Amino acid sequence: VFQPFPPPGDLIEIFRPAYQHWALYLGDGYIINVAPVEEGAASSLVSAKSVFSRKALVRMQLLKDVVGSDTYRINNKYDAAYAPLPAEEIIRRSEFLIGQEVSYDLLGNNCEHFVTLLRYGEGVSEQVGVREGQAGCCLTARGVATLQSLNSTGGKPVRSAFGLLCSVSCMHLLYSLCS
Repeated sequence: VFQPFPPPGDLIEIFRPAYQHWALYLGDGYIINVAPVEEGAASSLVSAKSVFSRKALVRMQLLKDVVGSDTYRINNKYDAAYAPLPAEEIIRRSEFLIGQEVSYDLLGNNCEHFVTLLRYGEGVSEQVGVREGQAGCCLTARGVATLQSLNSTGGKPVRSAFGLLCSVSCMHLLYSLCS
């Protein structure tokens, strides 16, 4: 059952069986999101392989098509911590990125980072929070920095330094291209 459409610029959290997918509402039933790219074609975000993709395609799609049989909710959960940009600015930045291939990283630059970067000018994701006891399976090149951050914060969810650097670089690029 579909809810009434939210105002343009709102965040949409889609509940997949094993994770949450994030999109940003554009208006008229359309959202913008990123879909990991597998072998040149955008995946449907259903395969386990897609989470290991290093590239994603920015897509404008109908909300109902992206949600499918899953459920969703409007979730602007960071509004208390970050001031949303004006809706017109969010839409302008979003439209510029449609069809672009962007870097994708489950831990540092995922779908939630993407939409929060558009809404707030800051890429944020609680999905990447890993507790110190569970961190052993995340030992990648960047995982070491993430583990060090977790140790210094008592195991609270944090963004990796690399993810922050990507967000700042992407924001700078957006400002220069959209100005």
